[in-house]
Amino acid sequence: MTANTPKDVQTPINMDALYQQLLDAVDVGIHVVNKNGESIIYNKKMMEIESMGSEDVLEKNLLDVFKFRDSQSSTLVQALTTGKSTKNAKQTYFNYKGKEITTINNSFPITEKGEITGAVEIARDVTQLEHVIKENVLNKRNTNFTFDKIIGDSEPMQTVIDEAKRATRTSSSVMIAGETGTGKELFAQSVHNGSARSSAPFISQNCAAIPDNLMESLLFGTKKGAFTGATDRPGLFEQADGGTLLLDEINSLDPSLQAKLLRVIQEKTIRRIGDLKDKKVDVRIIATINEDPVDAISGGQLRKDLFYRLSVVSLFVPPLRERTEDIDTLTRHFIEKYNNLFKMDVKGISSEVRQVLHEHDWPGNVRELEHTVEGAMNLILDEDTITIGNLPAKFRKKYQQEPGALPNNLLNLNDENQHSLKEKLTEAEKFYIQQALARNNHNISHTAKNLSISRQSLQYRMRRLGL
Repeated sequence: MTANTPKDVQTPINMDALYQQLLDAVDVGIHVVNKNGESIIYNKKMMEIESMGSEDVLEKNLLDVFKFRDSQSSTLVQALTTGKSTKNAKQTYFNYKGKEITTINNSFPITEKGEITGAVEIARDVTQLEHVIKENVLNKRNTNFTFDKIIGDSEPMQTVIDEAKRATRTSSSVMIAGETGTGKELFAQSVHNGSARSSAPFISQNCAAIPDNLMESLLFGTKKGAFTGATDRPGLFEQADGGTLLLDEINSLDPSLQAKLLRVIQEKTIRRIGDLKDKKVDVRIIATINEDPVDAISGGQLRKDLFYRLSVVSLFVPPLRERTEDIDTLTRHFIEKYNNLFKMDVKGISSEVRQVLHEHDWPGNVRELEHTVEGAMNLILDEDTITIGNLPAKFRKKYQQEPGALPNNLLNLNDENQHSLKEKLTEAEKFYIQQALARNNHNISHTAKNLSISRQSLQYRMRRLGL
């Protein structure tokens, strides 16, 4: 190494690339126009907010791409033409595809030597929040479900129905736990409709559907002047006053909001965003969670103190795989529902389809079963019975086989987990009895006659085989 050789040769930073990465990394929309109103900077978040690509906006005049209501002008154009800055101003406008967009904007001019050379807008998206508020104001949630509409005669289902009915006598908070698709909101509506609050509002909100930074104003409302364009708007608690507020997927709520929710439950008061006064509210809270609450607490998704407050009454809705005896009743119900909807006259399902439905583990629970029936009825042509060929592809691939054929696990003699002859015969006996029961619509007397054994013998074998 000579004396003139530098020890370290560093590659210069590409500042343009760095600026672009920073612009795309921030969680706010950034839109910059030049002095002619043409867009020169348009970051990734702004594209998401406005459902536009950079090629749709850059180097084009802002007013050629976006349309504004007669009563409103663009805060970005206003900053460019008047030099006026705006802070926390709500604005509703439309992209060139006609999509409505609502944002909270900070806009300000760019000046060089006293001359306005452009303008910048920093935007937060509240489009989804506006839609939810409109739906709640116009629609107050139609609560159709009562306990007599919950389908399920199995012991696990009857137990939770009985516990839920007892909860109608009080105004205590209720926590409903259950996997996705088990029907948690059906129970929430039934508890509300069976209580003294049935004539008061029932408001439902999925906590996972709204961004954390908007959820607080949705729950507690806003005070006029909280930000530019803010109006006196009641939150969900005020809308549900005297009635019931269902908070679906409570474990998706930000922990800081969980703390505020806990205070509301304890003090029975809320404070709108930007207000200095508390308001009393009389709201029964029902919360749902789609996982084991213990797991949610240990994983940090649910505060322990909030769980104890909400779970004065705890209901655990069983998954469909733990109440398979309800599958037949549910299937008939869904066939009737879609017969009416599709103007069809499907009578029922084949014995093979019934076996498939009883063997499936139903990770999507009752909702998955309904979608399966709906999908099958979409594939029916002139038949009046749902067969294996009508089922969605995932079922056909997994279960379709020759009629009367033994399952593959009984035919495979070369698997690593060899079974004794007795075990193989037991499996074959179970399969054969299942087939016979399905052919006879689970009528014990007819099945026994078909198998040429006594009714008592069939019942004994069913108990022994766990059928």
